[in-house]
This record gives sequence, C-alpha cells and structure tokens, in this order.
Amino acid sequence: MSPTATADRAGRCTFLGAGPGDPGLLTLRAVEVLATADLLIADPLTAAAVRSHCPEGVQLYSPAECESGPLDIGGSDPAAIGKLIGEALQSGKHVVRTVDGDPGLDGRAAEEMLACARAGLPFEVIPGVAQSVGVPAYAGVPLRGSNGADVRFVDGSALLAGALVDLGAPETTLVVRTTLGQLPATCNALVAHGRKPDAQLCATLSGTTTRQRTFTSTLSAIAADLKAARVLPSPVSAPVDPNTSVIAVVGEQVAHRSSHSWFETKPLFGWNVLVPRTKEQAHGLSEQLRSYGAVPQEVPTIAVEPPRTPQQMERAIKGLVTGRYEWIAFTSVNAVRAVREKFEEYGLDARAFAGIKVAAVGETTAQALVDFGVKPDLVPSGEQSAAGLLEDWPPYDPVFDPIDRVLLPRADIATETLVAGLVELGWEVDDVTAYRTVRASPPPAETREAIKGGGFDAVLFTSSSTVRNLVGIAGKPHNVTIIACIGPATAKTAEEHGLRVDVMAPAPSASALAQALAEFGAGRRDAATSAGEPVYRPSERRPGSRRKAR
Repeated sequence: MSPTATADRAGRCTFLGAGPGDPGLLTLRAVEVLATADLLIADPLTAAAVRSHCPEGVQLYSPAECESGPLDIGGSDPAAIGKLIGEALQSGKHVVRTVDGDPGLDGRAAEEMLACARAGLPFEVIPGVAQSVGVPAYAGVPLRGSNGADVRFVDGSALLAGALVDLGAPETTLVVRTTLGQLPATCNALVAHGRKPDAQLCATLSGTTTRQRTFTSTLSAIAADLKAARVLPSPVSAPVDPNTSVIAVVGEQVAHRSSHSWFETKPLFGWNVLVPRTKEQAHGLSEQLRSYGAVPQEVPTIAVEPPRTPQQMERAIKGLVTGRYEWIAFTSVNAVRAVREKFEEYGLDARAFAGIKVAAVGETTAQALVDFGVKPDLVPSGEQSAAGLLEDWPPYDPVFDPIDRVLLPRADIATETLVAGLVELGWEVDDVTAYRTVRASPPPAETREAIKGGGFDAVLFTSSSTVRNLVGIAGKPHNVTIIACIGPATAKTAEEHGLRVDVMAPAPSASALAQALAEFGAGRRDAATSAGEPVYRPSERRPGSRRKAR
C-alpha cells in the first residue's frame, strides 16, 4: 500500500496513457507510477486494468460514471477534474489520471492539462500505445508498406462535422477513429472527399481485447456487410452498441491482413474457459490460457481449512527442527502452504529444512517449494502421482540412512497408497493432517447460470474431485461446453457424471492440458476455415441452429 498522503508531502499529478485495451500494453513506467497512486481518475475502457496495479486503498473516480461514482465532482468537465486534482495535490496526494490510448492524442486530456497549467498545478505525462496504432497492429494491418506511402490519422467526428480534413494522396493509408453507429456515414464522407468507393477497408471493434472483431470490406460495402454479420441494425438482428469504438484502416495495406493476422487467429481466441481452481492455484494455467487468446475464469471447487486438532502439526514441526525426520514428502501445494504457515507462525524459515531430504509430487508443488526457498531432492521421473513417487523412492538402508522416519503432511483425505508403499520400503511414516479440504461455496448465480446454460466454451478438469465438486456446487456444464480432462481417471469421473469428454491431456500436467485444449481449438478453427464456414466459439453454437454440428 502506498504511504499515507499528508499535507507536508508534495502532491503530484501524472497523466498516463493506458493503451488501447490489452492490459499487457501498459508500459513499465506506467506500472511503476500506478503503484504509488493515492487517487486514480480512470477512463472506463482500461479502468480495471490500471486499478489492478494500484495500492489497495487507492481512491477511484471514473469521469464516465460521475453520477454514481464514489466521487461526484460535477462530471467529466475538465475544469471540474482540474479542481479535484488541485484539492488532492494540496493534501499531498499523488493523482494518476489514466487515459485510454495516449494522452497526447486525447482532446479531453489536453483540456485537463491546460486546466492544471492555468491553476499552476504540476504534472507529468507518460505516453501510452495509441489506439490508432495499437488496434491496426492487433488486426494484422501494417500501416506503412515497403513503398513508404504516407499515413494519415482521421477523426471521424471531425470529418462528419464538416471540418477541413486533408486525406493526402490516393495511396495514403488512412486510420479513422470513429464509432460503429457513425462508421457508414464516415465511409460515405471519405468517398465524398475523393476516396474510391471500392477502396479496401477493415474495421475493428473492441481492438486489442479478446472481444476484438475485424471486418474486411470496401468503403461502399461495409454497411451492408456489417448488417449481414448482424453487427449493424437489420430486419433480423439486434445491433451492437452503436457507441462501440471502431478503428478503421483504409488503403492498400488492408490486403496484408490475410497473412499478418496473428491475434484473432489464436487457437482459443475469445473462448471463455472455466478453471475449477482458486486464483492462486490457477495462476500459471490461466496465464497459459491467455497466451492462447482465451478468457479464463477461476471458480474454486474446494476450500482449505486448518485441521480440527492442530497438535499433530505442532509436534511435526517440532520434529523437523529437532532432527526426527530423514524425509518430508509434499503431495500438494496446499501441504507446502500449510507447513510454510506453521513455520511463519513459529518464526522459522526454509533453513529449518537443513539436513532433511524433500520430495514433491507435481511441477506446481515443486515450484511452491522453490518459491519458499527449498529445492526438492526427489520429484517423480515418470507419472506425477503418489505411485510415481514410490517408483523413484529409495528403500530404507540402515547403513546410509541415519533416521528411518518420513513426515507426510497431507489433507484430511487418506493417503494409504503412499503410506503403505513407504512402509513396504522399510520407512516409518508420520502421516499428519496438515489441512482439511471442504467443498467450496457455490459461485455467484450468474456463474452457475453460465455453467448450466452454455456460457462457457470449455472447462478444464484437473482431478476427479474438481468434477464432483463443480457439479455439486454449480451443476453440470451444458453439452455445448468442451470438456477437457487431465487424465483417464478424471475423464472416467466426468463420464460417470454424464459429461462428454472432448480433450484428454497427453501427460498428467495442467500445462499439457491447456496445450491439448489449444490444439483442439486450432483443429476446430482450421476445419471451419477449410470448409469455408465462419469460425464460431462452442458457446455460440446451439442445438437447432442453422450451423452444422461439430
């Protein structure tokens, strides 16, 4: 959390470009500055992205939500915002004013800076990726070709208002910023200013986000094409919000889109993927899914609670310190967390593992130990399971092993297989309940409805318990949802619950599962493209629709 702002600390204001929508396009300097914000004044498109980089106690104000926002200062008027900035600076606060795109290309931001300058308020400016540059790049349209043709940036509203606009030579590439509702009139105005009706055009909605959609057409045909795609109003469709921002590119460079499109062709682009894990457990998996273009949503299916009788764990931790154990075996991230919390409770750290051999099942468990400062001595070379660990576990040798005891911190669910296997190898085992797993509370009603109603494109099951618990707390996923399972046992449980398994991981790891789903999505996309059909997400296909079944 940032230091408390006080009147004796010099206040400052930063106008910051938040980019066109993709949170990954924030600059390093932007992230650094946001971490010190006391008051955040944010444009709506990127408000959530910038808020995530701010201290927990930051005040938030959105000019677009002035009537219902936490700070009602008279709307989005630059003078009113300047007044708010001035009051905050007088109390020593750091005000960060974030602008969608780049502040230098935003007229409102320019007026707000002028208001600050007139009031003698100090400010700095941090540029961002402009929408007129970032969106075409995500649409796969390079603005300048090898012939070095000029590029002009056009404000669609100014064009429609009759402002004097120089469009340059006929070969000049135009980047037009407008709205969906104004796009047809803007294209007509470009023709009226001398552009050919058959000039190539691509129009991108919600650019750089996973809701991005790009339509390639011509100036004269774009309106009809958008109606056919049910984006603009037609007798058979409801329109998309006409105020939706659109970046349109006009000119010969549009032809490169077929070969340069890299964002919308990601294998899981726009897929809503349900991950039945907590945010902490699912972080790496969710990041991998995002790299494939998906929108992951974590839904915890289990909750972790302390053991009912903590005495066992207290004795075990004491035994670790006093040299009671030769080995400690971790079979889950939760076990690592439970031991680490006990260590912190007693003022211990990773040095308490000195002289003790450490085993871990699974890459995420091993990584949790590394994050704690402990490098595992033994990780299964084959199957990442208790059975795989036993395959590699050495038998007890009284000559080389001074101590014959193993500590196994675990959930309240029994681990007979591992215990029995270690005993058979000659070891004594302290099988200690380190935490309890209970079924999580049901997710919000909106999420439950999306699960049962087909709002998710895919769900990833990483264990049999995630299948049972998800169905128990939220209901069975809709039959249009792609079901992906980490292994045969999980797939069998899914089938027992009436689910059709579409994807199976080639190896028992979350990473392999995400990769398998991506390959499935790519194959599905390629099949549709080869057949000359539109590419639809699974959630967009419903029984009885005119589209062919998968």
